[in-house]
Amino acid sequence: MRLSIVAISLCFLGVTFMGCNSFTKVQKSKDYNYKLQKADEYYAKAKFMYAQQLYEELFGIFKGTDKFEELYYKYSLCLYNQEMYGEASASFKGYLEVFPNNEHSEEVDYLRALCFYKQSPKLELEQVNTLKTIGMMQTFINTHPGSARIKEATEIIDKSREKLELKAFRGAQLYYNIGEYRASAIAFSNLMYDFPETKNGDEYQYLAIKAYYKFATLSVVYKQLERFEKVISEYDDFVEKYPDSKWVKEAEEYKNLSLHQIKNIENEQTSSSSKW
Repeated sequence: MRLSIVAISLCFLGVTFMGCNSFTKVQKSKDYNYKLQKADEYYAKAKFMYAQQLYEELFGIFKGTDKFEELYYKYSLCLYNQEMYGEASASFKGYLEVFPNNEHSEEVDYLRALCFYKQSPKLELEQVNTLKTIGMMQTFINTHPGSARIKEATEIIDKSREKLELKAFRGAQLYYNIGEYRASAIAFSNLMYDFPETKNGDEYQYLAIKAYYKFATLSVVYKQLERFEKVISEYDDFVEKYPDSKWVKEAEEYKNLSLHQIKNIENEQTSSSSKW
C-alpha cells in the first residue's frame, strides 16, 4: 500500500514536471503565432494560469492586429477565472475602453460589475465594494436595457442592498446595547429613509421609539419633557404608517409611559410654582 502511494506521488510529480517543462519551451519560443495557439489551447483546457502568462507576453506583439481583441478578452477572463477580481476588473475596464462596441462588450461590462460583487467583504468590514456593485450593476442595466442578464443584475443589487441594510441595522442595535440611545434612535430612523423598500420599516420605527424613550428617561430633568413628547410624536407617526403592525402594542406602551412621565413632570412644575 505504501509503495502504491509513493508510486502515485512520483507519477504525479513527473507529470507536473513534464507539464512545466513543456510550458517553459512554449514560453521560450520566438514563434508568436505558435505561442498564441498554445495559449488558446491552455485557455480551452481551463489552464488559466498558463494561458494568462502567455497572453500577457503577447500583448505588445499583437496589439493593433486583428488578433488582439480576442487575446485581450481571453486574458481578462483568465484573471477572472483565477479569482483575481481586482486585476480582472481593471482588465475588463481596459478592454471596454479599447473595444466599447464589440460582441463581447456586454458580457465584459457585466463581469466587470460582478468583480466588485465578488470582492464584497464580510459584514463587519467597510462595504465600499458593495456600494460599487450597486452602482455598477445599475449602470449595466441602464446601458443594456435588453440584456438577458438584467434579472441577475437586479438580484445582485437587491442582495447588496440587503447586506448594507443588515450592516446598518446591526450598527443601530450596537448603539442601543452600549447605551447610546439617541444615536441608536437616529440610526433606526435613518434605516427607514435609506432603505424605503425594506420590509422591516415598522420594526425599525418601533425600535426608534424604544430608544427615544430610553434616551428621555436618562436625560437631565429640564430636557425630559420635550424628549418624552418626541416619543409620543414618533408613536403617532408610527400608528399612522403601520396601523396593523405587530409592534403597535409594544409601541403604545412606550407612549403611555411617556404620557405618565409628562404628567409627573407637569405636576412637579405646578407644585414648584405654587410654593413660590
